[in-house]
Amino acid sequence: MPNKQKISVLIELYTTIDDDGQKEYHKSKQTGVLYKKGNIDVLTFEEVAEDASVVKNLVTIQPDKVSLKRSGNLSMNQQFHVNKATENVLKHPYGNLHMETYTTAIVYEPLTPARNGSLQIVYDVKLNGQRARQQKIDLIMKEEDMA
Repeated sequence: MPNKQKISVLIELYTTIDDDGQKEYHKSKQTGVLYKKGNIDVLTFEEVAEDASVVKNLVTIQPDKVSLKRSGNLSMNQQFHVNKATENVLKHPYGNLHMETYTTAIVYEPLTPARNGSLQIVYDVKLNGQRARQQKIDLIMKEEDMA
C-alpha cells in the first residue's frame, strides 16, 4: 500500500454489552473508507438505524487513543484512552445522556495488503451516573475488492 492514503473497506462491527452477567450482542456490516496519514488512521462509515435514519461514524485511531464521533439521529464524541476516564454527552431523540467511559484496553492491528485490520476496545460505561456496564467493540476491516 505505498502512498495509498484512501482505502475502501468492508467493516464488520461487533458490540458486546455485559450488564452484570446479562449479555447483549450487536453485529453490523457496513462499507466505509479508511484514511491513513502518518500514525493516524481515520475510518468513516454510515449506519442505517431501524427507523431508517442514518448515523455517520468517524473513528480516529492514534497510538494511545481512539475517538468515536457519531452524528445524525444519535450523536456523541466518545474518547477512549487506556486507563483513563473520559466524559461526553450522548444526544438521543429521547433526550441527552451523560456518559462516563473508562477504557481498560485498546488493541489495534492496522490494515495491510496481507491481512485484515482490527480494532478492539474494552471499556466500562456509566450512563447518567448509573452503575457501570462492561462493553467491548470488535471492529474488523477488509479491503474492498476492486475487481
